[in-house]
Amino acid sequence: MTEIKPHAAHWGYFDAVVEDGRVTGVRPFGRDPFPGSLIQAVPDAVHSAARIDRPHVRKGWLEGKRRGVLRGGDPFVPVSWDRVTRLLAEETARVRAEHGPTAIYGGSYGWSSAGRYHHAKTQLQRFLGLGGGFTTSVNAYSYATGQALLPHLLGTNEVLLGRTTDWAAIARHAKLMLCFGGLAAKNGMVTSGGAGQHAYLPLMRQAAAAGVRFVNISPYKGDTEDALGAEWVPIRPGTDAAMMLAMAHAVLAAGQEDRGYLATHCVGWEKLRPYITGESDGTPKTPEWAASITGVPAATITRLALECAAQPCMLTAAWSLQRADYGEQPYWMLVALAAMLGRIGRPGQGVAFGYGSINGMGTPRRETPTVSTPAIRNPVGLYIPVARVTEMLERPGEVLHFNGNAITLPDIRLIWWAGGNPFHHHQDLPRFLRAWSRAETIVVQEPWWTALARHADIVLPATTTLERNDIACAGRDRFLRAMHQAIPPVAQARNDVDMLADIAEALGYRDRFTEQRDEMGWLRHLYDRFRQASAATGFAAPSFDEFWAAGHLEVPDIEPGEEYTQFAEFAADPEANPLDTPSGKVELFSETIASFNYADCPGHPVWIPPREWLGAKAAADYPLHLLSFQPATRLHGQLDTGRVAAADKIQGREPILMHPQDAAARGLAEGDIVRIFNARGACLGGVRLKPDILPGVVAMATGAWYDPLVPGDPDSICVHGNPNVLTADVGTSTLGQGPSAQSCLVQIEKWQGPLPPVTVHLPPRIEEPPA
Repeated sequence: MTEIKPHAAHWGYFDAVVEDGRVTGVRPFGRDPFPGSLIQAVPDAVHSAARIDRPHVRKGWLEGKRRGVLRGGDPFVPVSWDRVTRLLAEETARVRAEHGPTAIYGGSYGWSSAGRYHHAKTQLQRFLGLGGGFTTSVNAYSYATGQALLPHLLGTNEVLLGRTTDWAAIARHAKLMLCFGGLAAKNGMVTSGGAGQHAYLPLMRQAAAAGVRFVNISPYKGDTEDALGAEWVPIRPGTDAAMMLAMAHAVLAAGQEDRGYLATHCVGWEKLRPYITGESDGTPKTPEWAASITGVPAATITRLALECAAQPCMLTAAWSLQRADYGEQPYWMLVALAAMLGRIGRPGQGVAFGYGSINGMGTPRRETPTVSTPAIRNPVGLYIPVARVTEMLERPGEVLHFNGNAITLPDIRLIWWAGGNPFHHHQDLPRFLRAWSRAETIVVQEPWWTALARHADIVLPATTTLERNDIACAGRDRFLRAMHQAIPPVAQARNDVDMLADIAEALGYRDRFTEQRDEMGWLRHLYDRFRQASAATGFAAPSFDEFWAAGHLEVPDIEPGEEYTQFAEFAADPEANPLDTPSGKVELFSETIASFNYADCPGHPVWIPPREWLGAKAAADYPLHLLSFQPATRLHGQLDTGRVAAADKIQGREPILMHPQDAAARGLAEGDIVRIFNARGACLGGVRLKPDILPGVVAMATGAWYDPLVPGDPDSICVHGNPNVLTADVGTSTLGQGPSAQSCLVQIEKWQGPLPPVTVHLPPRIEEPPA
């Protein structure tokens, strides 16, 4: 018997085809004009050999080998749900009693499920919050630096995350769009919470057809699809701020700055201008100065600057630009350049971040409510910046400075993770593994034997979305999706909510955690909240039963011809519509940031040479700049066991993109397996030649599951191709403390000897208990 079940994932809505209790295929959502291929790998993930079949505990943990032990090499012992529930209740109570709630880290960073009820991080943090509190994290690896910086400049993060100027306005009014970091097509196939419509690529193409000229300023031409006909301006990684400063100098030299806008809409121009001209430091930031840094010809820099001054333009930068040493600087300088040109808030113009980073950015839409599980207040106010996990574990009791705050780092004894994977997100995995050993107990809720689960102490098998009911919803999409349970839980897998409810019962607060609702009771409750909020906006949503039977809901579209430009009211009247900054204006110089006295992030944008870049002395030992990008074949590490990711690999290894010139210099050819290394670590990869990548630059997707040749040895080579064994774990600056993954130098050589097998997609060593 064949059944069709409506469902959703971060890579799109789909119908699951179910036969005899297995998901055998998927069909794209009928309203999606541009469905992606990733949904085809869903059955592979659900029925993967890497699924965790029952609860497990690390053998060494059961024997008392806990703090100071390097994890990853021990076998696991299967245990019953009753026993693991009791162990976790006892351990949680012990840590709280002996060390206090701050000794529990419940960061749980990750994308988790597209379903809004069975969202693992939300449910775990509800559980820990109701139990007395925990140490948490703030901001996101993807754009942490921008999150810290932009409210100081523009009073909001909407320019980074929210309703940015839409493509309809850009197509109608802009003539030029400068894209630092490009507009990668692959990123438009993913939306947190799922999407009924992948409108990103069609809308960009419509803008190009309307006459908008695109310029891709990136080390890789492929960061903008060929259909846009974009001009490619190759630039050395990490030097975008220098090019922006030189563009500002060219605008000034031509007398093309908008002096009226600078006087009425901005503060701090009198301090930034002398830096651009060189009056304050003796170094004019001319196009010739920038050419030697960026590799972009001075004539190209001048031409682009004057073209921006001469016509309506939109300036944008990908999220990846700020994931680098001093990543605050290109974002700040791009805001300053847009303000100099008087573009911010003009129809279809200005500045925004992330158009090329995720589906839904710039999609014309109404502001509508979303479905979400209510959060619980964490009674512990302690947090760390999300990318500073290793420092937290290494430096208990010491002070970490971040965005004007001094944070005393806690002594973490218990780490509890659900719905994410730091072995994908975090940098310098060898260092991370050593810091990871400082915890006494690490608990992981996970459907698969990922690197995170393999380096845990207590592993709880979680269901996939296909094994439960839920509602998918994304703020950048106008559809709501009913996610019907397609199959029973695989083996002994359980929903995160149910396992946490049993532990909460053992600790005495089950009813407060569940609020005495079952799964469908919660879904009705969350939908009714959405329905009431929608009614306040004039949209009458159908009843829950009607929605559930139909499988989806569509929020009304905008009116034909309607468009949105961010900061339009501010541009029209800055006094009546001030920004939420101390001055109410665009802050080209921030008195607040200057008062922090951070040497690595002064009061206005500057050029600071990255710690690792192609202009550094270190380039003699490691002469290639490695960029790590989001893959087209999976979402982060999700679906790495699936057919789409497998088909892209080279002899089972993650591809590394190289210019033929760099490959020839090392005697390498297409398809060769290579060792990529630096002083931090090494991994294997497969050579893929790309003539449209800047010589001296190589690129490798993130998300291949970390697979050390010797499990438990931080210095062992990753045989699968996880680039985060190579990236540096250092904050962008004291202000943002974001990840600096894109500032990374490496060397590459051909792999010699037998090729090690990739084993991470199979379970680790299991020792069955005596009968």
